[in-house]
Amino acid sequence: MDQPLPQLDRLFDYRIPEDLVGRVRPGCRVRVRFGRRKLSGHVIDLKRTSDFEGKLLWISDLVSPEPVLTGEVARLARAVADRYAGTLADVLRLAVPERRGRVEGEPRGEPRPVEAPAEAHWNRYIAGEAFLRALRARKAPKAVWNALPGEDWPARLAEAAAACAAEGRGAVLVVPDQADLDRLDAALAARLGPDRHVTLSAQLGPTKRYRAFLKAARGTVRVVAGTRAAAFAPVERLGLVAIWDDGDASHVDRHAPYPHAREVLLTRAGLADSACLVAGHARTPQAQLLVDAEWAIPITASRKEIRAAVPRIVPVGDDSDVARDPSGGTARLPTVAWEAAKAALDRDRPVLVQVPRRGYVPAVSCQRCRTRAVCPECSGPLRLTGAMRAPVCGWCGAAAGDYRCRECGSGRVRARVIGAERTAEELARAFGGVEVAESTGPERLDRSPPGRAVVVATPGVEPRAPEGYGAVLLLDAWALLTRADLTASEEALRRWMNAVALARPDGTAVVVADGGLAVVQALMRWDPAWFAARELAERSELGFPPAVRMAALSGPNGAPEKLAADLPADLGVEALGPIPVDECSERLLLRVRRRDGPALAGALARANAERAGAKADPVRVQVDPREIA
Repeated sequence: MDQPLPQLDRLFDYRIPEDLVGRVRPGCRVRVRFGRRKLSGHVIDLKRTSDFEGKLLWISDLVSPEPVLTGEVARLARAVADRYAGTLADVLRLAVPERRGRVEGEPRGEPRPVEAPAEAHWNRYIAGEAFLRALRARKAPKAVWNALPGEDWPARLAEAAAACAAEGRGAVLVVPDQADLDRLDAALAARLGPDRHVTLSAQLGPTKRYRAFLKAARGTVRVVAGTRAAAFAPVERLGLVAIWDDGDASHVDRHAPYPHAREVLLTRAGLADSACLVAGHARTPQAQLLVDAEWAIPITASRKEIRAAVPRIVPVGDDSDVARDPSGGTARLPTVAWEAAKAALDRDRPVLVQVPRRGYVPAVSCQRCRTRAVCPECSGPLRLTGAMRAPVCGWCGAAAGDYRCRECGSGRVRARVIGAERTAEELARAFGGVEVAESTGPERLDRSPPGRAVVVATPGVEPRAPEGYGAVLLLDAWALLTRADLTASEEALRRWMNAVALARPDGTAVVVADGGLAVVQALMRWDPAWFAARELAERSELGFPPAVRMAALSGPNGAPEKLAADLPADLGVEALGPIPVDECSERLLLRVRRRDGPALAGALARANAERAGAKADPVRVQVDPREIA
């Protein structure tokens, strides 16, 4: 039923009126009376008898006879709710889109045949062709694939989906965002043919999304691609689930119980006995754990293929580099990076410059004592929005024209972080006559300008160049590596690899970071597996995810500790914290052995249900939170 109360997270039995017998089917939507209200719900199963000893109520209305919740997705939703200490109702809101009655009246279609793909494009990778052959043989291989730079990964995913569809099986492909989905959509259309797949994303709008959802539920199409919610797509005879760039934060749902699309797909592969492909240029420690546990095989390229595909990668940032640089290390664009960009532009090739932050100057500090500059009104961080403009508060938006440092009284500020807008301004002066374009979240470019052009982009929104970039510059590496986050190095490598993958094989990539760092070494050697194994080993030694299971409890002061106190003592829960979030709330981390993760999630769900029934202060539970700092 459509109710979020954790104490009511179970199935309820209702009687079917005679006029609805034969029309009410598993998966359809109904309305039932619950207390003094009428609630919407889904029929999970039909039985002749009930174990309930009280008086059964009747189903009030049949909202729609369309079975939108398949048995396989219902089992998946229950498993995801249990894994993340959530409720079935919350997961079903993510899995089943809002109904559009007019769409249900549209004619049904028949699935169209799909031709099996050639395997030649996968022969660049060890075990690549074997993976595709296993799909065509209706087996269920599990693999972690690290794509080479310049690889047409949407086409490779389309080939894997075609291998399943050709044998009458379905495929679910999940990507981080709409730009990636547009590329995958085009690749699927080219490989499968028209009307053989659908896409699911919020940007489609309610009507188009529900139409695509019904095509999958009715079996009209066998292949579904989409963003994170597509992991629950009702595909018949599922043969493959795949996820691209599983380290992207967009794969984590922002609604309770906050599931990660990768974990949803891994759970689904286990329940449906389907193949699974975790793919990306980089590799996460979570994916490495699958390889170490021999649950998945690695699909990687040989060193010969890597040398042929990866551009020259040059680190600039250690003491010797600074000493050799004519600027003495004071220039934001080192000489090596400037020369690489100029060489590419001289050959009429575009240049990509990646910077971690958008805006002009997102953070400033006192020029004299280096104390962070804050708003005199609300103490929020000050920033600059343009040259010769007064600092502006990032919280309340107030201008601080009469700013004075609270420590030394100085009225002058200096940049702490340079944003994409200021970087573009500097590069336009450095390379006179060259077009300089920006690509940021609010204003993303689909493709780079042709020929001599410089593109300044923030991570994740770098546009592709038709023939690849002649040079890729990775600036302000320290801003990524010094973040107070467990995944700082992992995330930095993922962002760098995704950017360098857009370069030409004969191009140059310059990373402004110390070449002795392990993360920079992994980039230079293009060895994400080595770095992922190293990260996993360090986290296992220190007791951090994914080597252990963790849960974050957030709520009013004292509430998280009270909920943790209600957990069984034999779970061996280790509490970290609590730490204050603000004056009125706190956050508490719980850590258990990995094998005790399901027991911890179940105990948290029961404890939260008891607190809700007692009308105690609510506590937000996040199992395996992405950020634990």
